[in-house]
Amino acid sequence: MTEPVPHPVTIAAHETVLAKADSKVAVFDERPLGIIGHMRKFLGTNPTSVPALILILSILAFGALPGDRFFRLSTLSLILDQTMIVGIIAIAQTLIILTAGIDLSVGVMTVFCSFIMGRLAMGVAGAEGTGIPVLIAIVLAVAAGGIMGLTNGLLVTKMRLPPFIATLGTFKIFDALKLYFSGSESIRNADLELHTPTLLWFGNVIDFSSGAKITYSAIALILLAILFSYILRWTAWGRHVHAIGDDPDAANLAGIQTDRTLISVYVVAGLICGFAAWLLIGRVGSVSPLAIADANLDSITAVVIGGTSLFGGRGSIVGSVLGALIVGVFSVGLSIAGLDELWKFFTSGVLIIVAVALDQWLRRASQ
Repeated sequence: MTEPVPHPVTIAAHETVLAKADSKVAVFDERPLGIIGHMRKFLGTNPTSVPALILILSILAFGALPGDRFFRLSTLSLILDQTMIVGIIAIAQTLIILTAGIDLSVGVMTVFCSFIMGRLAMGVAGAEGTGIPVLIAIVLAVAAGGIMGLTNGLLVTKMRLPPFIATLGTFKIFDALKLYFSGSESIRNADLELHTPTLLWFGNVIDFSSGAKITYSAIALILLAILFSYILRWTAWGRHVHAIGDDPDAANLAGIQTDRTLISVYVVAGLICGFAAWLLIGRVGSVSPLAIADANLDSITAVVIGGTSLFGGRGSIVGSVLGALIVGVFSVGLSIAGLDELWKFFTSGVLIIVAVALDQWLRRASQ
């Protein structure tokens, strides 16, 4: 016995049923966020607001000390000048940390590039003025920074080494090469002024009548921060950097060439370090193998305090520069207060712990 064939349902019947269906849009009940919830949401969408608030509060706190030494324009310009090198290196570090990586070699790369720049311009044999044209020496030194960054990028992408291990190894290698290339000897300011004054150009000062001073290198920091803030926010490359740091597998599935982008990030970071070498010579006034000995950790400190997540995907260039300024404010403020240098390290450690704890709190809110 065969089963009866069901009659086909017509389009008119479908339309009749749909006309009787409920057309209301589904509404889900939302829990009230409260003050803490709204603050958590605001900080999560505006990570730069945290270091900006800390910077303002720290300036006000040190400005309340007896006397008016801290609020002088000369003091505030000194803070900007002292944090300039760490701020520029922090820009390079930010690019890498946004990809959930880390670079322990940025400081030594900067010093190594400064020696490449100085030796090529002065003459490898010494200060006889027999070197190559200074602009070519600068270009070659910046390119050397890019090559060192390329080395880090290849170790991370092609050899699949963790960024911490890869850059720890290159830190030791670059540091040894720096000592070998420099002979553990400095290039004096007098020799630079005599033979290659162009290397000292970023040390020039604009002196305002109010007593404030700003160096060309500090202006370069501001311009570089604006440039890379724009690149990260408005270019495809910047969006790819954030995407890789947020979820590399999803970025790969979305068609982003993750390895190529990661390599480019390390190369750009190396180029920034090479450019920072020129600014370092102008800032210090000489080329020394002992310059900015703590820049590797100081740059990480500035980036973390500036609100960039160590887990990648979230952060900003402006926040990192603000983080460097916060460290500078505490350093100068504690010195004016007459406290020992150890309290600078103590406050930096506290700020790092607070910044990472805040980042974890905000990440849990977004999950």
